[in-house]
Amino acid sequence: MQVSVPSFAKLNLDLRVLDKRPDGYHELRTVFQTISLKDNLVIEFNFAKRTQINITSSIEIADNLVVRAAERVLDTLKIRAEVRFVLRKNIPLGAGLGGGSSNAAAVLLALPAIAGKRLPYREEVRLAETLGSDVPFFLHGGTAAGVGRGTELYPLPDQPSRPIVVVATGIHVSTAEAYSALKRNVTDALTLESKFPILREFQTIAWTLDGSSLEHLPLKNDFESVVFARHPELAAAARKLWRLGAKPALMTGSGSAVFGVFGAASEAKAAAARFAPGTAFPVRFVSRRQYRGAWRRALGPAAGASLFAE
Repeated sequence: MQVSVPSFAKLNLDLRVLDKRPDGYHELRTVFQTISLKDNLVIEFNFAKRTQINITSSIEIADNLVVRAAERVLDTLKIRAEVRFVLRKNIPLGAGLGGGSSNAAAVLLALPAIAGKRLPYREEVRLAETLGSDVPFFLHGGTAAGVGRGTELYPLPDQPSRPIVVVATGIHVSTAEAYSALKRNVTDALTLESKFPILREFQTIAWTLDGSSLEHLPLKNDFESVVFARHPELAAAARKLWRLGAKPALMTGSGSAVFGVFGAASEAKAAAARFAPGTAFPVRFVSRRQYRGAWRRALGPAAGASLFAE
């Protein structure tokens, strides 16, 4: 059986970094949002006596999460198969857009369906967490609050199909260095009194996201202060989006992509044209309903009733 499935990118509309936990991870509060920028993954599947997994990618990726995800799905389902992937990359690498995580989640969603097997939701989430902190979000799509490592997810009201411009200049930002530069304390306390203002702001966003214009919310990315100081070109790109009419304009993840939200698609298209060719992408928010609809159309009858079961 062969299918072609979408693998959407994401933005962090808001990202707060609290303290560092004893397990080495930081306590986060974030708002995830899927966008229409996407990779395409073709999967060819055949049951076999011996498992073989091959991938062809339009961009060479040293540690491809697609293969790792496939190995774990097949092991968990206790099946042997020949699986061939053809990955067409459109999401810029290392930009905070979640391309690799989205690719991994695409395998977790699609492979059991085309094998005619059901991967229980708890097991699906467990596998996603082992592959990366952003992977569980892509099992859902739309707008969601992420807490803890970002793997604990809660649905938020879907956003309208807002036009946006994503600018990815190709600058590499080390996630480890970005976290280190924030100099957060290590604690095993879930929340500290010193962090209450951050949490109140995040709660304000979560509770008012439904009816508010994004420009009126206190949206923030804690990584901007350290990343923009080290890479002023990224700060300049965000300021340029503001000048071109974006409200708001922010960085996503630990960088390096920045994005701006516009009032109309024509404005977004005109703004994208003001950046160097190949660096700016006029796209839109993708709601949870649209996300799931795209997946069901891609999988067809193989999707079944259990796809996205929670």
